[in-house]
Amino acid sequence: MTASGWRESVEAYIRAEALPADKFGHQPRLYALARRLGQGMEYDDDILFAAAWMHDLGVFTGHRPQDPAQLARWDHVPYTIARTRELLTGWGFPVEKLEGVVEAIRTHQAGDERGRDELGGIEAILLHDADILEQLGAIGALRSLVKVGRDTRYDTFSSVLPVLRRAQEQLPGRLRLNASRMLAVPRVELLRLFISAIEEEAGGQLY
Repeated sequence: MTASGWRESVEAYIRAEALPADKFGHQPRLYALARRLGQGMEYDDDILFAAAWMHDLGVFTGHRPQDPAQLARWDHVPYTIARTRELLTGWGFPVEKLEGVVEAIRTHQAGDERGRDELGGIEAILLHDADILEQLGAIGALRSLVKVGRDTRYDTFSSVLPVLRRAQEQLPGRLRLNASRMLAVPRVELLRLFISAIEEEAGGQLY
């Protein structure tokens, strides 16, 4: 395998494993968005690529528990990290960069920095902020609404509306980079208008 051949292995694996199928688009969008945030910065693109593509492995069907009670308690990050170590090593990923990938995955979730006051490494910060931006705006709304009736936690539209509200109200304040905050402004406003329109049109009968 060539020095960069591991990237092809990562993409092929995630394309096959990202289930339901709509989950696949998050990975290439996230990587592109993280790179956009990183313009003008010095970061390791191998670490950023691997972390962006592998970070959600544990949320895919077939990798997460099927039992609703177990799923409700599921922390996908330890599973994702363990599998990422194994898979990347087998694909020829540079071993000296593996801990950077692990750290980025470990701290990518907003408000869940695993006991750390600061995120470790610029790649971790880029992934963290890009993942927040993916939960805002039109894409954030799509990613939330598609769960209705499919995810056992969200059986109705009214059950997923609080997810959109929390994203709008809480996530922007957790962004680390000025570039991220600027990109968030129109996305937050779009989400606010969308939520307001839902509430107005439903007239208290969203169900």
